[in-house]
Amino acid sequence: MLKKGLLPLALAGVLAVPALAGCSDSNATDSTPAKDDKVVVGFSVYDMQYEFFQKMEAGTRAAATAKGWEFKLHDEKSDENEMVTGAQALIDQGVDVLIISPFKPSALGPIIAKAKAKGVPVIVDDIGGGGAPYDAIVISDNAGGGKLAADYMVKQIAANNKTSKNVASITCEPSAVYAARRNAGFKEAIEKAGFKVVAELSGNSKAEEGYKVMKDILAKNPDVAGVFSCNDPMGVAAANAIKDAGKNPVTDIVAVGFNADPEAITAIKAGGLAATVAQDPKAMGELTVKLAEQAIKKQAITFSNPAEREVFNPVALITKENADTVK
Repeated sequence: MLKKGLLPLALAGVLAVPALAGCSDSNATDSTPAKDDKVVVGFSVYDMQYEFFQKMEAGTRAAATAKGWEFKLHDEKSDENEMVTGAQALIDQGVDVLIISPFKPSALGPIIAKAKAKGVPVIVDDIGGGGAPYDAIVISDNAGGGKLAADYMVKQIAANNKTSKNVASITCEPSAVYAARRNAGFKEAIEKAGFKVVAELSGNSKAEEGYKVMKDILAKNPDVAGVFSCNDPMGVAAANAIKDAGKNPVTDIVAVGFNADPEAITAIKAGGLAATVAQDPKAMGELTVKLAEQAIKKQAITFSNPAEREVFNPVALITKENADTVK
């Protein structure tokens, strides 16, 4: 474990992330561990049963071990009490930095309070910060992803020779504040292109609700030329609703999801979904380790959104042309 109270060295640096603005206190100094010390990083993860968090854990672990750090993992198992007690246990075990992907962001308060009391920096990976005083939070460029979806949809609708300027948007649950940026980015970009969002309804992130919402949209707006869904379970379900209505989710109504889940990639390859926007949880995990090192060394961190201490990770559009590249 890194020993506290080491003599500060005059080092400084910032993370090179494209198109970022704003930073923390640039006058901070670097506390570098002696060569015989080993940094211990604790990672408390949302739930290891999900592929997204498996990839996030793999990226976090690989980046930490590449630096010669000791890596300790805690699985919250989608349980608030387990999140709080397990993350606090990592702090009690003497970690030098805590990285956490919180099941319940609003319950981060006591975790971060304990970490701050022991001088342990906290880097949040995705989900939300709950208004707590974390050092930094890594999230996907959700608004940018919504724009990618809109730009693609506009081009595909034109390729389909459709004249309707009406599209729809299916949102995640209201508490998913970061995910809401996807639909907001989509709406802003698609309206700038001259289209109208005639329906914006929540599917609460669930496939069955996404299917029902899409059926309702089609009943009231049969001329919609495209639909953007906040996540892939709803995106694939919406595409299925389109097919069940006798239409094609690529050439009749352009259906686009978000996440690049395996079911979406399979659907895209089979012509059952037009596109999705890929997050990169592995890269997000790697990025949290870079930020953790800066926090340990008390170096300045460059933020995408300084007010909320957010650092954005890039996203990418996935279509049939590049679906085979998704691992």
